Amino acid sequence: MPVYEPGTSQPYAQTNYPPYGGDGGYGGDVKNPYEGDRFKPKKRINDPIFLILFVAQFAGFVVVSALAISEWVKSGGLGGGLGSGSTGTGVTLDYHTVYLLLLVTAAGLLLATIYLMLCRAFTRLIMHITLILSILLNIGICIYYWITKYYSGAIIFTIIALFSILAYFGYRARIPLASLLLQVVMDVSKHHPSVYFVAFAALIIQAGLSVWFTFTAIATYAKWTPGNPTCGNGSSCSSGKVAGLIFFETFSYLWTSQVIGNVALATLAGGPYGCWYYFGPREQGQMPRHPTTSAFVRASTLSLGSIAFGSLIVTLLDILRLLFQAIRNNAADDGNPAAAILACCAECFVACIEGFVQYFNRYAYIEIALYGKPYIDAAKDTWRLFQDRGIDALVNDQLVGMTLAWGAYAVGMLSSLFAYLYLRYTHPSYNSDGQYTAPVIFFAFVIGAQCLMTLSSAIEAGVSTIFVGLGEDPQVLQYRAPELFGLIASTYPQVVQGVPRV
Repeated sequence: MPVYEPGTSQPYAQTNYPPYGGDGGYGGDVKNPYEGDRFKPKKRINDPIFLILFVAQFAGFVVVSALAISEWVKSGGLGGGLGSGSTGTGVTLDYHTVYLLLLVTAAGLLLATIYLMLCRAFTRLIMHITLILSILLNIGICIYYWITKYYSGAIIFTIIALFSILAYFGYRARIPLASLLLQVVMDVSKHHPSVYFVAFAALIIQAGLSVWFTFTAIATYAKWTPGNPTCGNGSSCSSGKVAGLIFFETFSYLWTSQVIGNVALATLAGGPYGCWYYFGPREQGQMPRHPTTSAFVRASTLSLGSIAFGSLIVTLLDILRLLFQAIRNNAADDGNPAAAILACCAECFVACIEGFVQYFNRYAYIEIALYGKPYIDAAKDTWRLFQDRGIDALVNDQLVGMTLAWGAYAVGMLSSLFAYLYLRYTHPSYNSDGQYTAPVIFFAFVIGAQCLMTLSSAIEAGVSTIFVGLGEDPQVLQYRAPELFGLIASTYPQVVQGVPRV
């Protein structure tokens, strides 16, 4: 079995690649990189209705956030400082929380960066390590639930633990090819600093949005919850209003978060990765100037409506999953294990659909980034790609994503542990009875996980772009990365036959 050893130039810069000849293409069976409006889409705004909806909901979130936070600050919601002995009231948070969330965000950024460095340094081992850790984590949660007599959760996690063990042995044979894909992507990214600039820019924006959402939700509780001092300031307070506003804020946060990550994915796919695949290394002089900037402009303007369309589908599924999760928790609290198990099954079913849609959308966004298609057209071509290339070969791409997803889970857990230890040893006054421990830990987990998920999108974009290019024009990869091409050809011969474009 051929083995790829990353070096200073291979497989990034191959010297035997036939030069691009302008209108004549590369010669042989290799297509013109500009074929089918690739990298030069039509100057039109795609899916304008979803673009308008996205802008409108974000504007609504800004208005609600401004009203809630301004009133919260006026009523003394912020006060005190870093460490113990801070001031504050029983119904508001203080600057202590600001520092806490900023420190959690910094910890999430640091942990996400460390994980990315580990991916680059230990590409071959990272999949084995994360998969084994995921099995151990599932077994640990399963044992804990049996010990605490939380039987509905114990049964579900017993099934999950058994499935993860079986899945590992099934995936083990596929790890060499998936590891090789990661190595190639890492090798390409070393020559394109813009990959990490886009990833870190999206990461910082994502972290800022997470902190903004957290304080907006806290201020909403403080301003409109019945019995709070701010209810006497001319605002009508009710539990229904709080629930509705929190639902809208959560929906807006999830949709905006999805769009941020997907714009970064489209920027990388249509920029450094796509241009590397179709034009060759920058040193050969065929790559367009400023490919990352051009791809970002297309993704954030002409194609933003299409990206918002696909992101909205995932957001609605995520909201549905959260509703089933709340039903499961309420049933468990009420001592109704049958209802809890049914809700848990429904939650798992929706989560599976959501995972497939997210996976499918990633390829659709790459089609959007390369060709500037509307979302529906990109989805149709993506489905045709899946049918012609075979779902089995895509498991390797999914394995990369699963490895990075478990890394995000680990970063989220470590971030929540950091928040818990901070609350325990600094003793903020607003949390004297521990009433804010659970939501702070939850938000810390979300912030940490989102940090790495956004950063990991850089790696996933490269892997998925290679698969799209392989399906459309496999001969290019034969010159770009011959070891990877040979391993794919020997494992999945139907993949390298190419996908006919309609």
